[in-house]
Amino acid sequence: MSSAQDRQVETLSSEIKEKIDLWAERYPADRRRSAVLMALHYVQHDYGFLSRELMDAVADHLSIPPIWVYEAATFYSMFHTSPVGRHEVAVCTNISCMLRGGEDLLRHIENRLGIRAGESTSDGRIYLKKEEECLAACVGAPMMMVDHHYYEDLTLERVNEIIDHLD
Repeated sequence: MSSAQDRQVETLSSEIKEKIDLWAERYPADRRRSAVLMALHYVQHDYGFLSRELMDAVADHLSIPPIWVYEAATFYSMFHTSPVGRHEVAVCTNISCMLRGGEDLLRHIENRLGIRAGESTSDGRIYLKKEEECLAACVGAPMMMVDHHYYEDLTLERVNEIIDHLD
């Protein structure tokens, strides 16, 4: 897009704007950038991913430069800037999980779903996230996170049960 005037800003719902405003009130007026991460969480939760138009709408609503929103959205692995499956599966393969079979779990899921990490199933049901650095559940290794819920001490059978119950 060539200029700010050419930008098509998608309208955020009044509910999301209210949530963003409540969060932004925690910060001084000149620090509205501090509300970006939570604003992006709210938007992604409702829309599924962060399109450029939605990121522009967040910037517009917070009265901050769009680049500040783009930087956050593209830096953190929890945000998606393109469509992904309805259910997000993240398998930890960091050292504790790796030593207890995390990489085997990841390969098993890839083979079972017919996708690789970073892809979604063709029916849009499951998105298998790219490698996570650490999901902070080392004592329960191997583990994975599905839609922000932790599953620990996993076996291949338990992984199959979890995946089978995703709609």
